[in-house]
Amino acid sequence: MFKKAERKQAKLRLALAGPSGSGKTYSALLLAQGLGGRIAVIDTEHGSASLYADIADFDTLELHAPYSPERYVDAITAAEQAGYSVLIIDSYSHEWTGSGGCLESNEKLAHQKFKGNTWAAWNETTPRHRRLTDKILTSSLHIICTMRSKTETVQGEGKKILKLGMKSEQRDGTDYEFTVVLDLTHDGHTAMASKDRTKLFEEPELITEETGRRLLAWLNSGVSPEERAKELLVDALADIATAKDMASLQSAFNAAKAIAVGFDDLVQQVVAAKDKRKNVLSPQRQSA
Repeated sequence: MFKKAERKQAKLRLALAGPSGSGKTYSALLLAQGLGGRIAVIDTEHGSASLYADIADFDTLELHAPYSPERYVDAITAAEQAGYSVLIIDSYSHEWTGSGGCLESNEKLAHQKFKGNTWAAWNETTPRHRRLTDKILTSSLHIICTMRSKTETVQGEGKKILKLGMKSEQRDGTDYEFTVVLDLTHDGHTAMASKDRTKLFEEPELITEETGRRLLAWLNSGVSPEERAKELLVDALADIATAKDMASLQSAFNAAKAIAVGFDDLVQQVVAAKDKRKNVLSPQRQSA
């Protein structure tokens, strides 16, 4: 059934794109500081993140080639299991353009298995990349990805080279996966939003810790999963309280427990409601 749309509390999915020297790593760390909690960095830039150890407290995992999607997924999983709050992937571009990344591995696969047909090889490479994308989107962490960008050009009339603007070194359409995409300039290190679902970045600005705090406030302004569960439990608990027999009680209990799972206090409420109704129904069953 259709229901009224409402924004739920969420985790940050933000990309910082820019050329070398535009301040991607520095800006990512400032954002992470503002978001709060423990910070982890997947560093594919040969330890460059550690140069900024004086501005933030964070742990690093240096990821070297091959930059396969699977190794990124494993690193994200490790950060989740270690209890970090914010993860910076620096750089996300290596998974696409780096040694052992998708472009290179697809080329090798095409020659090994598809007689040089790279289009056919993408049938196997794309799902691998998609699994990493899905991991980023479903992670329990705030995730900030840095992406290298370079000037995109085309050849116009008279062999004149025309500049189309900056293009991120990642798969086409990657920007759609993020809540916010900020493009950093080399001169001044200012950030301009090329995509912004938060409506917080209407003008170019310098990234600071305050930027992270503003993002966190926006992320937390929606309905929390627990609040939503409480709303749904109102009717579910009513179904338990009005169950006419043990079979319908069990069915109502299962439905309510599925809503409450993950929230111990709500599960206890469901169990208590079930036990209370069971005590009412039990004498009826015994007298029958």
